[in-house]
Amino acid sequence: MVTATLVKELREKTGAGMMDCKKVLTETDGDMEKAIELLRERGITKAAKKTDRIAAEGIVAAYVAEDGKIGSVVEVNSETDFVGKNEEFRSFVADVAEQIAVKNPANVEELLNQKSMKDATKTVQEVLTGKIATIGENITIRRFERFESNGLVEKYIHGDGKIGVLVELENGDKELAKDICMQIAAAKPEFLDRASVPSERVEKEMEILKVQAMNEGKPAEIAEKMVQGRIGKFYGEICLVEQAFVKDPEMKISKLLESKGAKVIRFARFEKGEGIEKKEDNFVEEVMNQLK
Repeated sequence: MVTATLVKELREKTGAGMMDCKKVLTETDGDMEKAIELLRERGITKAAKKTDRIAAEGIVAAYVAEDGKIGSVVEVNSETDFVGKNEEFRSFVADVAEQIAVKNPANVEELLNQKSMKDATKTVQEVLTGKIATIGENITIRRFERFESNGLVEKYIHGDGKIGVLVELENGDKELAKDICMQIAAAKPEFLDRASVPSERVEKEMEILKVQAMNEGKPAEIAEKMVQGRIGKFYGEICLVEQAFVKDPEMKISKLLESKGAKVIRFARFEKGEGIEKKEDNFVEEVMNQLK
């Protein structure tokens, strides 16, 4: 009988995942030594040792179904940019993007536990573990978004996987959707429109603008009026529909959409490694430590 205590013990000894530990213990009737050996044979302990290393490189990939009704964007990280160019790695990420679109997992954990569409004998986690073992670096599926629409879903990948964008459009065509995707990639909006911006974010910005105006020597009542004027610029930077169209800066995105009778429902923009704290190697310190 394979108990939770036994699974925990094997996990602590090898660093392998809970599901992998449970599987090999079941296969070996709870024999700890045979289970460890089985994990080693499958390269899982080798992979487990790599999972504490920082993965901030990799690629962002996207998938859209032929009918343009379902799409996904996913960020999968590796330790080095070199692996991000590896064809086996890129093929794996493309498969993951398709799996997300087709199988609709609720989150990364659920995705990892799903049976792989490319190999029904393995879970996505098991396929991932195999890639870590063969490629030789820590690889993590960090985040994803999936859109399903009665309108149109479009994708855009910039810089060979550095930035990925997914857009859902109502009453638009592929050309407009692609333009909006490229706008989002280039101008980096945080929100769709003014209504989407959290009130506390607006209040904080207005506070800052008021202090700036008063520091310019303006009385409070004048400062208030200046804030109302300047807040428009703030919205113009962070809201998609308020931005100037990169292809025609004289036109706002809202006007572009209006001219096409279209509406952006939602969007997602992923930038590779965004927000991940990378370890900075100190070469001098490393050499000095070796000399000691």
